[in-house]
Amino acid sequence: MTDAAANEDSSLASPWHDGEIRLQRSVGVEARMNEIGRKVIRDHLIDQHREFYPLLPMVVLGAVDAKGDAWATLRAGRPGFLCAADPYRLSATLVREAADPAEAGMEDGQDIALLGIDLGTRRRNRLNGRLRRRTDGFDLMVRESFGNCPKYIQTRDVSFTRDPAQATSAPPHVNSTLDDAARALIEQADTFFVASYFEDRGKRRVDVSHRGGQTGFVHIGADGWLTIPDFLGNRFFSTLGNIALNQRAGLTFVDFASGGLLQMTGDAEILFDHASNLSLKGAERYWRFRPRLVIRRPEALPIRYEMTEWSPFTLATGRWGHPYPRS
Repeated sequence: MTDAAANEDSSLASPWHDGEIRLQRSVGVEARMNEIGRKVIRDHLIDQHREFYPLLPMVVLGAVDAKGDAWATLRAGRPGFLCAADPYRLSATLVREAADPAEAGMEDGQDIALLGIDLGTRRRNRLNGRLRRRTDGFDLMVRESFGNCPKYIQTRDVSFTRDPAQATSAPPHVNSTLDDAARALIEQADTFFVASYFEDRGKRRVDVSHRGGQTGFVHIGADGWLTIPDFLGNRFFSTLGNIALNQRAGLTFVDFASGGLLQMTGDAEILFDHASNLSLKGAERYWRFRPRLVIRRPEALPIRYEMTEWSPFTLATGRWGHPYPRS
C-alpha cells in the first residue's frame, strides 16, 4: 500500500471529517478525539437514548433545501410522538407544516439531523441520517448518534397552549434582513439552534446543535452580521467543522414566552485569524453569520417555556460590553 493510500484509509476510518479534525488539531486534541470518537459515535441508538426520546415534548431538526440552504426548526408533540422501535430507527409522528422553511429539506430520502433536548433536565442526544416519509410523520434511519454534555443549557419548564396538530393562524414574516422584532429577539436571547452540513463524495451529513450563553451573547453588527462566541465544549466541533468546509448555516431563535420562531439561512465563517480584538469571557474563538433569508413565525410552537435556572457554565461566561459574568 502506498503512503497516499494509507493516508486515505486512515481518513476514511476516522470518526471525524477534515473540518472537525482541523479544529481539533488547532487545540492539540486530534489524537485524543480520534480515540473518543470511536467510542461515543455510534450507528445506532443505545437503550438509554431509546428510552429518552419518548419523554420529549419538542425536538430540533436540521434540513437542507433544494438550493443548498440549511434550516433549523423546532417541532413539538405530546410526549410519545418520538419513539425508537429498534436501535436503527427513530420514528416521529408529526404533521407537515407548510410555513416551516425546513420542510423543503425533509422529503423522502433526504438527509436530516435531529437534536433531542430536554430543557427541563438539560439532557440531549444528537443524531443524523436518512429520512423515510410515512403518512403520519417520518422515520429517521440512524447514521450517527451521540450524546452531548449539558453545558450552557438553561433549565426551563414546558407547558402546552394548544393541540400540537393545530397550526397557528398567524402568518409568517419574510425578509432579507433583520427587522426590529428579529433584532429584539436576538438581543435578549440566551439560546439558539444552528444547522450546518458538509458534502463529500456525493454524501451529505447534516448536523443541528444547541448554543447557549448569557442574555445577548449573540452580537448584531452594524453590517448585519451576527458574531457568536464559541465557548469551551466537548471538542467534537460538529458545527464549526462543517462551517470550515461549507460556509452555509441556518439559525433559529425561539421566543420561549410566545412560541415564536425566528428562522434564518445564510453564510457563516470562522474567525480563525480575525478575533484578536474580541475578548468575551469564556470564548475560545468566534464565528460569524450573515442572514440571506429571514422568516419570523409568530406562535409557531404550541408550547411555552419558563426559565427556572441558569446553567452554571453559562454564568461563568461573559456578555458583550460586560467583562465579568453576572453575580
